Amino acid sequence: MTDQLTVSVLGTGIMGAAMARNLARAGHAVRVWNRTRAKAEPLAADGAHVAGTAEEAVRGADVVLTMLHDGPAALDVMREAAPGLRPGAAWAQSTTAGVDALDDLAGFAREHGLVFFDAPVLGTRQPAEAGQLLVLAAGPAEARDAVTPVFDAVGNRTVWTGEDGAAGSATRLKLVANSWVIAATNAAGEVLALAGALGVDPDHFFDAIAGGGLDMGYLRAKAALIREGRLTPAQFAVHTAAKDARLIVEAGERGGVRLDVAAAGAERLSRAAAQGHGDEDMAAAYYASFTEEPSD
Repeated sequence: MTDQLTVSVLGTGIMGAAMARNLARAGHAVRVWNRTRAKAEPLAADGAHVAGTAEEAVRGADVVLTMLHDGPAALDVMREAAPGLRPGAAWAQSTTAGVDALDDLAGFAREHGLVFFDAPVLGTRQPAEAGQLLVLAAGPAEARDAVTPVFDAVGNRTVWTGEDGAAGSATRLKLVANSWVIAATNAAGEVLALAGALGVDPDHFFDAIAGGGLDMGYLRAKAALIREGRLTPAQFAVHTAAKDARLIVEAGERGGVRLDVAAAGAERLSRAAAQGHGDEDMAAAYYASFTEEPSD
Protein backbone atom coordinates (compact mmCIF):
# COMPACT_ATOMS: atom_id res chain seq x y z
CA MET A 1 0.00 0.00 0.00
CA THR A 2 1.46 3.33 -1.05
CA ASP A 3 0.62 6.73 0.37
CA GLN A 4 -1.36 7.51 -2.79
CA LEU A 5 -4.63 5.62 -2.85
CA THR A 6 -7.62 5.31 -5.09
CA VAL A 7 -10.49 6.47 -2.89
CA SER A 8 -14.16 6.36 -3.80
CA VAL A 9 -16.45 8.80 -2.00
CA LEU A 10 -20.11 7.85 -2.18
CA GLY A 11 -22.30 10.78 -1.16
CA THR A 12 -21.21 14.36 -1.88
CA GLY A 13 -23.38 16.47 0.36
CA ILE A 14 -21.96 19.05 2.78
CA MET A 15 -19.53 16.63 4.39
CA GLY A 16 -18.79 14.21 1.56
CA ALA A 17 -17.90 16.94 -0.92
CA ALA A 18 -15.49 18.60 1.51
CA MET A 19 -13.87 15.27 2.34
CA ALA A 20 -13.47 14.45 -1.36
CA ARG A 21 -11.78 17.80 -2.02
CA ASN A 22 -9.30 17.27 0.79
CA LEU A 23 -8.54 13.75 -0.40
CA ALA A 24 -7.79 15.11 -3.87
CA ARG A 25 -5.61 17.88 -2.42
CA ALA A 26 -3.67 15.24 -0.50
CA GLY A 27 -2.77 13.60 -3.81
CA HIS A 28 -5.12 10.64 -3.80
CA ALA A 29 -6.98 9.51 -6.91
CA VAL A 30 -10.56 10.37 -6.00
CA ARG A 31 -13.73 9.09 -7.58
CA VAL A 32 -17.04 10.55 -6.47
CA TRP A 33 -20.67 9.61 -6.91
CA ASN A 34 -23.90 11.15 -5.76
CA ARG A 35 -27.43 10.13 -6.58
CA THR A 36 -28.09 13.70 -7.69
CA ARG A 37 -25.14 14.02 -10.05
CA ALA A 38 -25.26 17.83 -10.09
CA LYS A 39 -24.04 17.83 -6.48
CA ALA A 40 -20.93 15.88 -7.48
CA GLU A 41 -20.09 17.71 -10.71
CA PRO A 42 -18.27 20.68 -9.09
CA LEU A 43 -15.70 18.24 -7.68
CA ALA A 44 -14.34 17.65 -11.18
CA ALA A 45 -12.66 21.06 -10.90
CA ASP A 46 -10.80 19.73 -7.84
CA GLY A 47 -9.45 16.76 -9.76
CA ALA A 48 -12.02 14.15 -8.81
CA HIS A 49 -13.51 11.77 -11.35
CA VAL A 50 -17.30 12.05 -11.29
CA ALA A 51 -18.75 8.59 -11.83
CA GLY A 52 -22.12 7.93 -13.36
CA THR A 53 -22.90 4.98 -11.10
CA ALA A 54 -21.85 3.79 -7.67
CA GLU A 55 -20.47 0.64 -9.29
CA GLU A 56 -18.22 2.68 -11.57
CA ALA A 57 -17.05 4.81 -8.66
CA VAL A 58 -15.82 1.88 -6.56
CA ARG A 59 -14.30 -0.25 -9.31
CA GLY A 60 -10.75 -1.11 -8.26
CA ALA A 61 -10.76 1.33 -5.32
CA ASP A 62 -8.42 0.82 -2.37
CA VAL A 63 -10.80 2.58 0.01
CA VAL A 64 -14.52 3.25 -0.25
CA LEU A 65 -15.82 6.06 1.95
CA THR A 66 -19.57 6.38 2.43
CA MET A 67 -21.07 9.66 3.65
CA LEU A 68 -24.79 9.30 3.06
CA HIS A 69 -28.01 10.21 4.88
CA ASP A 70 -28.42 7.17 7.11
CA GLY A 71 -27.69 3.47 7.48
CA PRO A 72 -30.34 2.18 5.05
CA ALA A 73 -29.15 4.68 2.42
CA ALA A 74 -25.54 3.54 2.87
CA LEU A 75 -26.55 -0.10 2.52
CA ASP A 76 -28.66 0.56 -0.59
CA VAL A 77 -25.82 2.42 -2.30
CA MET A 78 -23.27 -0.27 -1.43
CA ARG A 79 -25.58 -2.88 -2.89
CA GLU A 80 -25.67 -0.85 -6.11
CA ALA A 81 -21.88 -0.64 -6.00
CA ALA A 82 -21.36 -4.33 -5.20
CA PRO A 83 -20.36 -5.57 -8.69
CA GLY A 84 -17.46 -3.10 -8.76
CA LEU A 85 -16.11 -3.76 -5.25
CA ARG A 86 -12.67 -5.30 -4.92
CA PRO A 87 -12.39 -8.02 -2.24
CA GLY A 88 -9.92 -6.82 0.37
CA ALA A 89 -10.74 -3.16 -0.13
CA ALA A 90 -11.30 -1.06 2.98
CA TRP A 91 -14.72 0.42 3.63
CA ALA A 92 -14.69 3.54 5.81
CA GLN A 93 -18.34 3.89 6.76
CA SER A 94 -18.66 7.52 7.87
CA THR A 95 -22.42 7.94 7.61
CA THR A 96 -24.05 8.55 11.00
CA ALA A 97 -25.95 5.31 10.69
CA GLY A 98 -27.05 4.59 14.24
CA VAL A 99 -26.52 1.43 16.25
CA ASP A 100 -29.32 -0.64 14.75
CA ALA A 101 -27.96 -0.35 11.19
CA LEU A 102 -24.48 -1.64 11.99
CA ASP A 103 -25.27 -5.35 11.82
CA ASP A 104 -26.51 -5.07 8.24
CA LEU A 105 -23.62 -2.84 7.16
CA ALA A 106 -20.97 -5.07 8.71
CA GLY A 107 -22.73 -8.12 7.32
CA PHE A 108 -22.55 -6.67 3.83
CA ALA A 109 -18.82 -6.06 4.31
CA ARG A 110 -18.26 -9.68 5.33
CA GLU A 111 -20.26 -11.00 2.38
CA HIS A 112 -18.14 -8.99 -0.08
CA GLY A 113 -14.76 -9.47 1.55
CA LEU A 114 -14.38 -5.83 2.60
CA VAL A 115 -12.40 -4.67 5.62
CA PHE A 116 -15.01 -2.74 7.60
CA PHE A 117 -14.21 0.44 9.52
CA ASP A 118 -16.88 2.13 11.59
CA ALA A 119 -15.68 5.70 11.03
CA PRO A 120 -18.11 8.57 11.73
CA VAL A 121 -16.71 12.07 12.04
CA LEU A 122 -17.30 15.01 14.35
CA GLY A 123 -17.47 18.43 12.75
CA THR A 124 -19.56 20.55 10.42
CA ARG A 125 -19.04 22.31 7.08
CA GLN A 126 -16.21 24.64 8.14
CA PRO A 127 -13.92 22.03 9.76
CA ALA A 128 -14.76 19.58 6.98
CA GLU A 129 -13.65 22.07 4.33
CA ALA A 130 -10.48 22.79 6.31
CA GLY A 131 -9.65 19.09 6.76
CA GLN A 132 -10.03 19.52 10.51
CA LEU A 133 -12.61 16.86 11.32
CA LEU A 134 -12.28 14.55 14.29
CA VAL A 135 -12.43 10.98 12.98
CA LEU A 136 -13.87 8.40 15.35
CA ALA A 137 -12.84 4.98 14.11
CA ALA A 138 -13.04 1.32 14.97
CA GLY A 139 -11.47 -1.42 12.91
CA PRO A 140 -8.75 -4.08 12.84
CA ALA A 141 -5.35 -2.80 13.93
CA GLU A 142 -3.53 -4.83 11.30
CA ALA A 143 -5.46 -3.08 8.48
CA ARG A 144 -5.37 0.51 9.72
CA ASP A 145 -2.53 1.50 7.41
CA ALA A 146 -5.03 1.17 4.57
CA VAL A 147 -7.23 3.98 5.89
CA THR A 148 -4.82 6.16 7.87
CA PRO A 149 -3.90 8.32 4.82
CA VAL A 150 -7.62 8.87 4.19
CA PHE A 151 -8.35 9.85 7.77
CA ASP A 152 -5.28 12.10 7.83
CA ALA A 153 -6.51 13.92 4.72
CA VAL A 154 -9.99 14.68 6.07
CA GLY A 155 -9.26 15.19 9.76
CA ASN A 156 -6.72 16.62 12.15
CA ARG A 157 -7.06 13.74 14.60
CA THR A 158 -8.26 10.15 14.65
CA VAL A 159 -9.53 8.56 17.84
CA TRP A 160 -9.50 4.76 17.68
CA THR A 161 -12.26 3.29 19.81
CA GLY A 162 -11.82 -0.42 19.17
CA GLU A 163 -10.72 -3.16 16.79
CA ASP A 164 -14.14 -4.49 15.82
CA GLY A 165 -15.93 -2.10 13.51
CA ALA A 166 -19.07 -4.19 13.64
CA ALA A 167 -19.36 -3.59 17.38
CA GLY A 168 -19.97 0.06 16.64
CA SER A 169 -17.91 1.66 19.39
CA ALA A 170 -17.16 4.66 17.15
CA THR A 171 -20.82 5.11 16.22
CA ARG A 172 -21.81 4.90 19.88
CA LEU A 173 -19.34 7.64 20.77
CA LYS A 174 -20.61 9.75 17.86
CA LEU A 175 -24.19 9.48 19.14
CA VAL A 176 -23.13 10.52 22.63
CA ALA A 177 -21.26 13.54 21.23
CA ASN A 178 -24.13 14.49 18.93
CA SER A 179 -26.60 14.32 21.81
CA TRP A 180 -24.69 17.16 23.43
CA VAL A 181 -24.32 19.14 20.19
CA ILE A 182 -28.04 18.92 19.41
CA ALA A 183 -29.10 19.77 22.96
CA ALA A 184 -26.78 22.80 23.03
CA THR A 185 -28.04 24.01 19.64
CA ASN A 186 -31.67 23.75 20.67
CA ALA A 187 -30.90 25.50 23.94
CA ALA A 188 -29.26 28.39 22.07
CA GLY A 189 -32.42 28.87 20.01
CA GLU A 190 -34.69 28.75 23.02
CA VAL A 191 -32.57 31.29 24.90
CA LEU A 192 -33.01 33.77 22.06
CA ALA A 193 -36.72 33.02 21.68
CA LEU A 194 -37.34 33.46 25.42
CA ALA A 195 -35.29 36.65 25.51
CA GLY A 196 -37.46 38.05 22.73
CA ALA A 197 -40.67 37.02 24.47
CA LEU A 198 -39.57 38.68 27.72
CA GLY A 199 -38.17 41.79 26.12
CA VAL A 200 -34.61 41.00 27.19
CA ASP A 201 -31.72 42.19 25.04
CA PRO A 202 -29.74 39.02 24.22
CA ASP A 203 -26.52 40.99 24.63
CA HIS A 204 -27.39 41.46 28.29
CA PHE A 205 -27.55 37.68 28.66
CA PHE A 206 -24.20 37.18 26.95
CA ASP A 207 -22.64 39.92 29.04
CA ALA A 208 -23.96 38.30 32.21
CA ILE A 209 -22.39 34.91 31.49
CA ALA A 210 -19.20 36.23 29.86
CA GLY A 211 -16.08 34.41 31.03
CA GLY A 212 -17.91 32.24 33.53
CA GLY A 213 -18.76 28.58 33.68
CA LEU A 214 -21.99 29.11 31.74
CA ASP A 215 -20.23 30.79 28.82
CA MET A 216 -19.55 28.66 25.76
CA GLY A 217 -18.14 29.46 22.35
CA TYR A 218 -20.55 27.08 20.66
CA LEU A 219 -23.55 28.85 22.22
CA ARG A 220 -22.29 32.20 20.95
CA ALA A 221 -21.55 30.81 17.47
CA LYS A 222 -24.99 29.29 16.97
CA ALA A 223 -26.73 32.33 18.43
CA ALA A 224 -24.80 34.54 16.01
CA LEU A 225 -26.01 32.50 13.02
CA ILE A 226 -29.60 33.13 14.11
CA ARG A 227 -29.20 36.79 15.03
CA GLU A 228 -27.27 37.65 11.87
CA GLY A 229 -29.43 35.62 9.49
CA ARG A 230 -26.53 33.39 8.40
CA LEU A 231 -28.38 30.07 8.39
CA THR A 232 -27.39 29.27 4.82
CA PRO A 233 -25.27 27.66 3.68
CA ALA A 234 -25.83 25.21 6.52
CA GLN A 235 -22.92 24.07 8.64
CA PHE A 236 -25.09 21.07 9.57
CA ALA A 237 -28.63 20.97 8.23
CA VAL A 238 -31.85 20.79 10.26
CA HIS A 239 -33.12 17.67 8.50
CA THR A 240 -29.86 15.81 9.14
CA ALA A 241 -29.80 16.87 12.79
CA ALA A 242 -33.39 15.66 13.15
CA LYS A 243 -32.37 12.27 11.80
CA ASP A 244 -29.44 12.08 14.20
CA ALA A 245 -31.65 13.07 17.13
CA ARG A 246 -34.03 10.21 16.31
CA LEU A 247 -31.09 7.79 16.18
CA ILE A 248 -29.97 9.01 19.60
CA VAL A 249 -33.43 8.44 21.08
CA GLU A 250 -33.59 4.96 19.54
CA ALA A 251 -30.15 4.09 20.91
CA GLY A 252 -31.21 5.21 24.36
CA GLU A 253 -34.36 3.10 24.20
CA ARG A 254 -32.29 0.12 23.12
CA GLY A 255 -30.10 0.63 26.19
CA GLY A 256 -33.03 1.09 28.54
CA VAL A 257 -32.49 4.85 28.91
CA ARG A 258 -35.20 7.46 28.45
CA LEU A 259 -33.77 10.58 26.79
CA ASP A 260 -36.42 13.25 27.26
CA VAL A 261 -34.26 16.15 26.08
CA ALA A 262 -33.15 14.29 22.94
CA ALA A 263 -36.74 13.30 22.17
CA ALA A 264 -37.93 16.88 22.55
CA GLY A 265 -34.98 18.04 20.42
CA ALA A 266 -35.90 15.59 17.67
CA GLU A 267 -39.48 16.83 17.66
CA ARG A 268 -38.32 20.45 17.64
CA LEU A 269 -35.98 19.90 14.69
CA SER A 270 -38.68 18.02 12.78
CA ARG A 271 -41.08 20.91 13.38
CA ALA A 272 -38.54 23.39 12.05
CA ALA A 273 -38.06 21.23 8.95
CA ALA A 274 -41.83 21.10 8.42
CA GLN A 275 -41.86 24.91 8.59
CA GLY A 276 -39.48 25.01 5.63
CA HIS A 277 -36.11 25.24 7.38
CA GLY A 278 -34.87 21.72 6.65
CA ASP A 279 -31.92 22.78 4.49
CA GLU A 280 -30.82 25.57 6.79
CA ASP A 281 -28.30 25.26 9.60
CA MET A 282 -29.61 23.30 12.56
CA ALA A 283 -29.64 26.54 14.56
CA ALA A 284 -32.82 27.25 12.56
CA ALA A 285 -34.61 25.02 15.08
CA TYR A 286 -35.02 28.45 16.72
CA TYR A 287 -38.04 28.96 14.47
CA ALA A 288 -39.80 25.97 15.98
CA SER A 289 -40.42 28.23 19.01
CA PHE A 290 -43.02 30.20 17.07
CA THR A 291 -46.38 29.49 15.48
CA GLU A 292 -45.63 32.33 13.07
CA GLU A 293 -42.26 33.47 11.69
CA PRO A 294 -40.86 36.17 14.00
CA SER A 295 -40.25 39.57 12.47
CA ASP A 296 -36.65 40.72 12.05
